[in-house]
Amino acid sequence: MSEKNEKIKLSVKDKSYDLSMHEGTIGPEVIDISNLYSESGNFTYDPGFTSTASCKSRITFIDGEEGILLYRGYPIEQIAEKGNFLETCYLLLNGELPNSEEFTEFSEIIKNYTMVHEQLNRFFTGFRPDAHPMAIMCGVVGALSAFYHDSTDINDPEQRRIACHRLIAKMPTLAAMAFKHSLGQPAIYPKNNLDYASNFLHMCFGLPTEESKVDKTLAKAMDKILILHADHEQNASTSTVRLAGSSGANPFACIASGIACLWGPAHGGANEACIKTLEEIGSVDRIPEYILKAKDKNDPFRLMGFGHRVYKNYDPRAKVMQKACHEVLDHLGVKDNPLLSIALELEKIALEDDYFIEKKLYPNVDFYSGIVMKSLGFPMEMFTVLFAVGRTVGWVSQWNEMIEDTSQRIGRPRQLYVGSKQRDYVKLNNR
Repeated sequence: MSEKNEKIKLSVKDKSYDLSMHEGTIGPEVIDISNLYSESGNFTYDPGFTSTASCKSRITFIDGEEGILLYRGYPIEQIAEKGNFLETCYLLLNGELPNSEEFTEFSEIIKNYTMVHEQLNRFFTGFRPDAHPMAIMCGVVGALSAFYHDSTDINDPEQRRIACHRLIAKMPTLAAMAFKHSLGQPAIYPKNNLDYASNFLHMCFGLPTEESKVDKTLAKAMDKILILHADHEQNASTSTVRLAGSSGANPFACIASGIACLWGPAHGGANEACIKTLEEIGSVDRIPEYILKAKDKNDPFRLMGFGHRVYKNYDPRAKVMQKACHEVLDHLGVKDNPLLSIALELEKIALEDDYFIEKKLYPNVDFYSGIVMKSLGFPMEMFTVLFAVGRTVGWVSQWNEMIEDTSQRIGRPRQLYVGSKQRDYVKLNNR
């Protein structure tokens, strides 16, 4: 980030103030209002912080108008097609893609952290069998700080590094344990001779009573899901992690806060909502009926999977996910998948219908990822958990960057107060 010579003049009543302009590597320039209150006594009002940059970052760039997503400068399409998830993790954490030696060393580090403390198993016995897996994840991830005291000092770079590696490695193990708990099956230990995605599927679907072999096509699809969800700039859960981290909270507590935020249906639950929408439509011949419902302002029906808070173009992740969706269904021999048939017809309509074009309601990544996850054998309750497994590397990368940023302070948004003015207390018997 560099400060430009030009200034922006802001006039408030009869006074004017000079505000600095900053420019990043790419993307829009920003107006620095960090000293506005101290100089003018005024705040800005920005619900949802949609026009406010809360930090500077080198990790992820999004151009929503053009449909561009870059991890450390690399287009998401290239990473998803040519790379793998652990390469992506190394890139997001360290800023550059690893060479062969670095990748081997990093892979070994992650593999050595895949197991969790045996006493964590007792946590799972305390949850009801029908507990939502995300509720379990919130609890057990936050509890990691009670087991790994040697990586909670945020002022020690080495402890931060270890915490990041531990979280990336242990999240699939914990997610698989939550899944197994819901099935009433014993937890499966990780197998470190498998790659990251294959190991996760092994822990989710393997049984101690028989040898299991992970399907390469399904593992490849799982790997793509993790890559596509690895980071997405300053979204709600990432901002939550940064905000929690700004207080000095330990890394495990910060990631647990991100999981809690991700659980919200407007954030990580969107792919589950997409499946429910497709199931409600039921068949291709009912699509026109639901298109009309979606266009009707007075109808509460919402066509999930279209449009995005940031993207005003085709979500680049959706293109990758669409291809993966076809590969999985073809591999499994699913010729006439009703959900996919509905999804493809909806996509065609959305790209041709003036209403969708005018409102820029393009298919997003959730539109296809739910179908892929369901085809892999996961119930809808696990969809957001899979999202969390992939997003963990983004959270820890953003958290670590925030800790290292000397300009960061504890988060403290201001407010526009609209309550009662000051008034005097009246005793109970006089009210």
